[in-house]
Amino acid sequence: MIRKVETSDAAVICEIYNYYVLNSISTFEEDAISIEGMIERINKVKALGLPWHVYEEEGKVIGYAYATKWKERSAYRFSIETSVYVDRHHAGKGIGSKLYEVIISQLRESGYHSIITGVSQPNESSQKLHEKFGFKKVAVIKEAGFKFNQWVDLTNWQLFL
Repeated sequence: MIRKVETSDAAVICEIYNYYVLNSISTFEEDAISIEGMIERINKVKALGLPWHVYEEEGKVIGYAYATKWKERSAYRFSIETSVYVDRHHAGKGIGSKLYEVIISQLRESGYHSIITGVSQPNESSQKLHEKFGFKKVAVIKEAGFKFNQWVDLTNWQLFL
């Protein structure tokens, strides 16, 4: 089941996300996010009227996706950034795709022009997900981040709505 996020989901969202923060280059964050910090993020997305959804199975959240502003300057107001994370024990089951279907549809209906997202490299599963939905790689930023004592490249992907 896919539903809108609630602030009461923050703890399980932290569990999902913090695994990637502490064990992967999927995110360039390096410190675990607190429940309070996640609640702030959820509330900010909600206040902007942007979508944040969770995927629930047997009453437990096992994935989520959301949209944020691409950049703060007003001319960027029709471009959005998206993120999707799935519990590592449920990866590869199509949950990210189901979440993206809902998020992309809502952004299209809301009149946004494009979605831009960053994918650290290597990250074959995220790359395949974005390709599946028609995103095109538009940029490679070499050594954009430094995590786990190594430089990490970032690719930017874009989908016109």
